[in-house]
Amino acid sequence: MAATLHDVAQIAGVSIKTVSNVINDHPHIRPATKQRVLEAIAELDYHPNLSARSLRSGRTGMIGLAVPELSLSYFAELADAVIRSAESHGVTVLIEQTGGDRDREIGLLSSPRRQLTDGLIFSPLGMGNDDADFLRVGYPLVLLGERIFNGPTDHVTMRNVDAARAATEQLIRRGRRRIAVVGAHEGEVIGSAGLRLRGYREALEAAGIPFDPALIGFTTLWHRSNGATATRELLASGVDFDAVFGLNDTLALGAMRVLQQAGLRIPEDVALMGFDDLDETRYSLPTLSTVDPGRGEIAETAVRVLLERINATAPEAPREFLADFRVIERESSESRDPVTVPAASEERGQES
Repeated sequence: MAATLHDVAQIAGVSIKTVSNVINDHPHIRPATKQRVLEAIAELDYHPNLSARSLRSGRTGMIGLAVPELSLSYFAELADAVIRSAESHGVTVLIEQTGGDRDREIGLLSSPRRQLTDGLIFSPLGMGNDDADFLRVGYPLVLLGERIFNGPTDHVTMRNVDAARAATEQLIRRGRRRIAVVGAHEGEVIGSAGLRLRGYREALEAAGIPFDPALIGFTTLWHRSNGATATRELLASGVDFDAVFGLNDTLALGAMRVLQQAGLRIPEDVALMGFDDLDETRYSLPTLSTVDPGRGEIAETAVRVLLERINATAPEAPREFLADFRVIERESSESRDPVTVPAASEERGQES
């Protein structure tokens, strides 16, 4: 049996009139109340009759944001930035999680819930370049992330290769020569792990440092526990290293815990670098050096581009936007004096 307004009101703990006001985008509704109603609508797969409102305005005043996992700090902070940017444009955000599962991501693109929003900002993790045709949808869509390139929709992403190269170069300038990586994915070329590993290898090559496969710690997920496990495996292998580059901050924080448990001093014995500039990196002990990949810029650009598509009167060719980045050095990599590196690498490092 199809869900009703009464069902939505009961789940959300509000009146039927409040549900109706949310559906019809009435002003002066508390954001928390609106979010509860929208979550109830999504949970019940309720399909309101939007025809009357569409005749009046053609807009719902809401956009969707689909991310793999809000328990990962990067996506939680990204969602926060998207919500704040959308609010500045008078737009509400309906958030959905996919778990990074390919089938769920594909199903989400054609879900009836898309009727509730004017467009979608979509960050897939399970889909790949071979799935690009699924992005040919009948509503405005902006793609985030590094899973699909040159697809049929606007794409906002970060400079993964350049940023990882700059981060590795910073460790090299601090005198580190045996730089381990935590978070690589077996066989990956396209994707955050593959692109960041490529930047790491480019930095080594530019500095004349041989690549050592024994220094690469592989994982599947990018949680703290994965960073901790990969670092334990590196220590158990007996391979010598004087720095660790975690391909995201969560991995690096997991590595930090294991290195300290092993009695290694950070940064005196092992320097540590992450990637993402999560808020918690400012409060770890020691504070974590990291890469700011331009998350705020990514969120603002995605919202702006999506609203441009929503309001466009004619189709345009898909566009790609690359956010700027910067390497942020904190306590976890500061100890050693800078050393001379090849001119090409030095010049690239200054760009960061």
